[in-house]
Amino acid sequence: MAHGVINRFRQDLITGAFVFHPLPPVDGSRMAAAGWRFPSRLRRGLRWAPHTIVCGLAAFVFLVTAGSTYSDGTIGTLLSLIFGLLISTPIALTLFRPVGAFWLSVAVLVLGMLISLAAPFGNSYDGYGAVTNILVMTLVVLRTRPRLALEMWLVSVVVGTVVAVPSGEVDRALGPLAVVSGILLITAAAIRAWRQERQHVVETETVTAEERSRRTLLEERATIARELHDVVAHHMSVIAIQAEAAPYRVKDTPPELATSFATIRENAVAALTELRRILGVVRSEDPDAFADAAPEAPQPTLADLESLLGSVRGAGLTVEAVVTGAARPLPQGVELSAYRIVQEALSNTLRHAPGAEARVEISYVLGGLGLRIVNGAPSRLAKPSPGAGHGLLGMRERVQMLGGEMTAEPTEDGGFEVAAFIPVAATAGEAA
Repeated sequence: MAHGVINRFRQDLITGAFVFHPLPPVDGSRMAAAGWRFPSRLRRGLRWAPHTIVCGLAAFVFLVTAGSTYSDGTIGTLLSLIFGLLISTPIALTLFRPVGAFWLSVAVLVLGMLISLAAPFGNSYDGYGAVTNILVMTLVVLRTRPRLALEMWLVSVVVGTVVAVPSGEVDRALGPLAVVSGILLITAAAIRAWRQERQHVVETETVTAEERSRRTLLEERATIARELHDVVAHHMSVIAIQAEAAPYRVKDTPPELATSFATIRENAVAALTELRRILGVVRSEDPDAFADAAPEAPQPTLADLESLLGSVRGAGLTVEAVVTGAARPLPQGVELSAYRIVQEALSNTLRHAPGAEARVEISYVLGGLGLRIVNGAPSRLAKPSPGAGHGLLGMRERVQMLGGEMTAEPTEDGGFEVAAFIPVAATAGEAA
């Protein structure tokens, strides 16, 4: 145990004691997170506030020391100026080499005590050395680790005692130095420990939020993959069935054509098997409140929109649906994504805007499909939602997957609006 204590002491106060370790400026994002709102120019200046305070403290100590420790004569004045410079240097040095500044403050403490013992006019030098030593130890603890407080306190007390023993003034050396420095170092260590714990909590919350967002995104992508699996599997099944039946539709089918149809069917069946093997595991066992009850049921399309609106109306939401343009069949992936976007937007209205009215607008245009879901202001406070709160993330993922664009923002009347456009390639008939 003693060997471990010695090793820790050597690592903390001896190894790399004078390594360059500058104090970084205050992080602007931390000031914003703490709720501090300042103009940009003032915020840039506040980033260097700790450096300014420490340098100002060092200058103040120099002026006070040089102005109050001199005595009559040129030698005394010169000694006071030199000692003032020596006693203020460790304070400024804590900005760049904190542990080295501590050892320099110990040397200043010893020098001040020796001058006070040897010179008749140097009775105040030991006091200023002790003050500098305490200030430096406090700054070092605030900059480094709390455990350095005990180690530096022991070193200072032991060194002060050893120097004071020949003069027989051990009590005078130990009293103010031990008690005052002990109180200040305990306070500084507690502040440093609190800051470290707070920083750890903030980092943990940030990582947790990122992990939650990433997990929600992965879950939404898994849901999309499951739905796309169903869409692709349906079309591949049709291809396989058509390829198997095609040779029987033609009399005296050439062997080459029959072989081609057989190859098409085999490839379609192999693709179906691969799809089920890779994507079948992402099927959800817990559909949400608006999903189909049977997991094997066909994926919903915009033709099922009235059923969805009936469900949300039964849940207490007043909703109006408006369809503009000539309704036409769209690719199944577009139909499914549009249905899910409307479903999620109405679900968010039920959760976050109780008592509000909603409006669903579906626009069939030449270049694609436009969606707009808007709700008014809630008439009462919403209950806390148990969900992850990332429904908008899933909607954006669906729209981006299809190459579309989406906006989601509050309205001027206190409601919320979700607008999306999903491009759809025009068919030959539409282009004509």
